[in-house]
Amino acid sequence: MDMFQMRIEELRKQLNEHNYNYYVLNAPVISDQEFDALMRELQDLEESYPQYGDPLSPTQRVGSDINKAFKQVTHERPMMSLANSYNIDEVQDFLRRAQDGLGGESCEIVGEMKYDGTSISVTYENGRMVRAVTRGDGTQGDDVTNNVITIKSVPLQLPDGMDYPEKFEVRGEILLPWASFERLNEERQFNEEPLFANPRNAAAGTLKLQNSAEVARRGLDAYFYFMLGDNLPFETHMESIEALKKWGFKTGELTILKSIDSVKDFIDHWDVERKKLPVATDGLVFKINSLRQQLNLGATAKSPRWAIAYKFAPERECTKLHSVSFEVGRSGVITPVANLEPVLLSGTIVKRASLHNEDVIRSLDIHDGDMVYVEKGGEIIPKIVGVDTKQRQAGAQPLQFVKECPVCGTPLTRIEGEAAWVCPNKWTCPPQIYGRIEHFVGRHMMNIDGIGEEMAITLYNADLVKDVADLYDLTFEQLVSLDRFQERSANRILRGIEESKNVPFERVIFALSIPFVGETTAKVLARNVHNIDTLMAMPAEQLATINEIGAKIAESIVEFFAVDKNREIVERLRAAGLQMAVSEEELASHSDKLAGKKIVISGVFTQHSREEYKAMIEKNGGKNVSSISGSTDYVFAGANMGPAKLEKARKLGIPIIDEAQFLAMIE
Repeated sequence: MDMFQMRIEELRKQLNEHNYNYYVLNAPVISDQEFDALMRELQDLEESYPQYGDPLSPTQRVGSDINKAFKQVTHERPMMSLANSYNIDEVQDFLRRAQDGLGGESCEIVGEMKYDGTSISVTYENGRMVRAVTRGDGTQGDDVTNNVITIKSVPLQLPDGMDYPEKFEVRGEILLPWASFERLNEERQFNEEPLFANPRNAAAGTLKLQNSAEVARRGLDAYFYFMLGDNLPFETHMESIEALKKWGFKTGELTILKSIDSVKDFIDHWDVERKKLPVATDGLVFKINSLRQQLNLGATAKSPRWAIAYKFAPERECTKLHSVSFEVGRSGVITPVANLEPVLLSGTIVKRASLHNEDVIRSLDIHDGDMVYVEKGGEIIPKIVGVDTKQRQAGAQPLQFVKECPVCGTPLTRIEGEAAWVCPNKWTCPPQIYGRIEHFVGRHMMNIDGIGEEMAITLYNADLVKDVADLYDLTFEQLVSLDRFQERSANRILRGIEESKNVPFERVIFALSIPFVGETTAKVLARNVHNIDTLMAMPAEQLATINEIGAKIAESIVEFFAVDKNREIVERLRAAGLQMAVSEEELASHSDKLAGKKIVISGVFTQHSREEYKAMIEKNGGKNVSSISGSTDYVFAGANMGPAKLEKARKLGIPIIDEAQFLAMIE
């Protein structure tokens, strides 16, 4: 082994240890800068000496943007689900059945947290991760090894000198921590993408992404709760989990419970304490501790007889309403936001909750200073679900919706047929202006790195950017003149602005902030209209004939381009070099072979990824829909498609096509 290989191995060992300290123990021993320096040294060495490459190197945790379809893997041992219980009596019945199944033999119970994520099975051989597979249908799942490698709390190489089996399987839960979940949903809300309903859905969706670099960016975590293998050297479940901890796995805390009273105390304790955890939980799990007894009890067709889940009730807290802020969005819509006495919900401190619009305020009958019930749990964002009228103060007045813009003072107007009130002052109302700037530079729009909400406000307040076209007039000297602004940041922004000139036409449409034109609608417009001049000239009646473009969207587009200021911005963007038409190459790849067809795509595919197939459907005039109904034209079925979906399609008489049939349709 030469000196370079020795240094590479030493760096990998050090970085794995530091990852464990930071992501599992939450006790880093070096600074972020020192960690980054070690990582850069390893990256440089691996690039210089590729013969010493290792797919499990710490440098590989950033993932790859190369799409790879998932392959199906059969579990060596089925991944079963747990039976549920909802009160102490049901837990007691479980214990009684277990003792009866053991012929009256006494048994020791272990209590642990039930994490609310997506199940994973990871196999290790000779201390190295070899495969990570989703639960799937319990018999077989998807091989998501490349994505799991990016999760910093999952060991890739176990420490030397540990007495672990030659081969074993460990099962656990992949989770998206609350902090990562909220950051991700803030991004999606800003980009007008559908929000994830809860961290569990977000974790499951993230784990199935084809782009492992995006998986790495989202910040998944993992907790492990079960070990399997032939001839494991343990007598109890507790011993096996302690071994996993010693080998570098993140696990929950286990507690031996001696009686039903201690089980009840355990439930009462964690019903409160779980709210302080950084990840979502939805209950507890009680297991027979003895592995011999687990083996003797066996399992039903669906679940083991030696374990049961206890589900908590949905989280709800009562707290005081201090005030209501009325916030102005980039489209001028006024959103009321409740400012609350801070309360702990699902692992995070909740201080604010959306009240959506005036109609919601009226339906809840909220008064000034009310005590309100707030829920979060599986919800997207905190919401007020009721009022404790018994605690209402005498003389409290009903909450009044503002009549004028809280920022610029312009009288509000009501959107016909909508619950929303809007500030019509599009061009001098500050939050609308810098809101449009922030939207324009977003990742799914022009993707100009270095400009976020704060920077958009800074540029606006400095009179450098008053509309999105002003971005293309920015100079290096202007940027570095801003307070505490560095040359590196200025170069990053200018580089992003230059690269945005290559962004495709559909994203330019989305970036313009045309009311009611989101990402999907922008794609439809680009596919059917092809260039900005045609789009600006089309009357509403003609636009409304385009599939998926109704009268409301058509009128909004016409009204947008009827404003001279909007047309002026378009012309300045065109002069700056932005793409104002679909490229010839892109046009050549489009067709009407699936025009108007609604297609549900489900399952795992071999020739292309699911996302690639969705893009093909859109390019050929079809529409991707998520659920099967009588209006669905085709179900595009891959391997491992859910049997319920297939059965529903058959009952409705909807044609079911496979990869070969689909590709033949668009040839």
